[in-house]
Amino acid sequence: MITITLPDGATRQYESGVTAMEVATSISEGLARNVLAASVNGEVRDLSRPIEEDADIKLFSWRDKEGKATFWHSSAHLMAEAIEALFPGTKFGIGPAIENGFYYDIDTGDKVLSSDDFKKIEDKFKELASQKNDFIRTEVSKADAITFFNQKDDEYKLELIDGLEDGSISFYQQGGFTDLCRGPHIPNTGKIKAVKLLAIAGAYWRGDESRKQMTRIYGITFPKQKELTQHLAMLEEAKKRDHRKLGQELELFMFSEKVGMGLPIWLPKGTALRSRLEDFLKKEQLKRGYQPVITPHIGKKELYVTSGHYEKYGEDSFQPINTPREGEEFLLKPMNCPHHCEIYGNKPHSYKELPIRIAEFGTVYRYEQSGELHGLTRVRCFTQDDAHIFCTDDQVKEEFLDVLDLTTLVLKKFGFDNVTAQISLRDPDNKEKYIGSDESWEKAERAIIEATQEVGLETITELGEAAFYGPKLDFMVKDALGRSWQLGTIQVDYILPERFKLEYIGSDNAPHRPVMIHRAPFGSMERFMGVLIEHCAGKFPLWLTPDQLAILPISDNQLDWAKEVKQALTLHDIRGFIDDRTESIGRKIRDTELKKIPYMLIIGEKEAAAKTVSIRKQGEGDQGTMSVDDFVSYFQELLS
Repeated sequence: MITITLPDGATRQYESGVTAMEVATSISEGLARNVLAASVNGEVRDLSRPIEEDADIKLFSWRDKEGKATFWHSSAHLMAEAIEALFPGTKFGIGPAIENGFYYDIDTGDKVLSSDDFKKIEDKFKELASQKNDFIRTEVSKADAITFFNQKDDEYKLELIDGLEDGSISFYQQGGFTDLCRGPHIPNTGKIKAVKLLAIAGAYWRGDESRKQMTRIYGITFPKQKELTQHLAMLEEAKKRDHRKLGQELELFMFSEKVGMGLPIWLPKGTALRSRLEDFLKKEQLKRGYQPVITPHIGKKELYVTSGHYEKYGEDSFQPINTPREGEEFLLKPMNCPHHCEIYGNKPHSYKELPIRIAEFGTVYRYEQSGELHGLTRVRCFTQDDAHIFCTDDQVKEEFLDVLDLTTLVLKKFGFDNVTAQISLRDPDNKEKYIGSDESWEKAERAIIEATQEVGLETITELGEAAFYGPKLDFMVKDALGRSWQLGTIQVDYILPERFKLEYIGSDNAPHRPVMIHRAPFGSMERFMGVLIEHCAGKFPLWLTPDQLAILPISDNQLDWAKEVKQALTLHDIRGFIDDRTESIGRKIRDTELKKIPYMLIIGEKEAAAKTVSIRKQGEGDQGTMSVDDFVSYFQELLS
């Protein structure tokens, strides 16, 4: 007999060899109908795999991210089966689940697939799903795996097998399709009730631009047709909110091929908006004792070798800049922290000075692959609202709590009310990915966990997601469409102070190492603005929006009064412009609505004569007529 421990701590006895599905059935028939996969001692597995020793298990349904991932990975296999049936001889790369759905990289040889083929692939997919074929796992030797895919002449699978150890290889079969896969998978194809193929793109094999370009097909599936219908409606709304589209329409930012991919250029309106974001945080930081600094955009290669960033990020950074001096190399900075370590180390410090908090809106550079670039949310040049706190061990918790408070304030200010904090810890089974001692890591991880518990923050824990130098707390927000985004982050670091030999003199008159806390409430200005644009559909909060109003004279006869109105509003820091085009007032109103400008002040002959303005609110229509003074009072009330 073995002991199975459930998430609530309850234990049950079963015979060795019991499956997770049998455990689910013993608890409830309803649970057994809905369960898709199980975690057995931390490993997500098929429900049909035997459990042969005492185990902690969790059962995952569609409501769980692990359940969705298993469902979508199984869907990728089913799509591959449909494609192979329709286009014999297709070769297959990889087909993972992604945040929303799945993709498969395929090579159809001379046959060029397009979105025109989606309908027949979907129809075949549904036909195969209705057969309710089981996903059957088979463990195979490396030799047998090579033989199987040699017969299929699939060089992609053969290359993957080459990197696997004998004894660790498994196949999965459903119906007439067999794939190399470590799993897990859902019990059978019948659970997949709705499918939609979403996009087709080119993708280099294994992300290497020197390798063959394959065809990547994206899709999504659901256990109910109703959920697919809702998802497609959300996608349509997301298209309207796409920050790349709105950024162009609202004249916020642009990209130029001549400047370079992934390098955003901020236009006047976007710059004004971004500056207000920065000013808001700068004021909050000054209240909390942060000192602003500015550091260069480059640093000597040795700086990043010392910090460890060159070892960890060197391949993803722009290549070194060689100077006329032989052997001298600089890098575009991938992170601000090494520069801030140098600032701290510039002079001796006493424990009485700590904590020292230094902050910078510092621009950093990462050479992201071209296929990964996406508007403002994935770029090669971005500005972090970076700050580093140097403190004693005893101050870590208090400082961490203050940063938690600041980050929560920032997110709420912009309407991100649905926030989950992800505690990202080291992978205990792969410690070589990280630098530093076990003792330092344990202290840092404990500090984060205790601080989040103290404030009752809703958290999830992810192993293996820590930064290479320390654990972190990432803030995951849901936008107006329910999509998750990672924005702000806080990290506790015992490693960089050690690598840079940073010290302070303690009350015992002996040198000690400070602890370093990294924090960025926005995360990056680019990503935050991209997410904010989509969250509010370009309708920014009144205090933030570039143009708060437009003054619309009906004809040139009202221009003089329009200019007086604008001058009066400017004196009260109310931002706007005069639309003096020779267009009809109807056209001016429509154009202003499309620009998502919150208010319009319409001036005709009657308003000019009475020294008033007619107020129109974006999306709501007429709000009546006011004097300029009354409008200023009304407007300031809105901002308070």
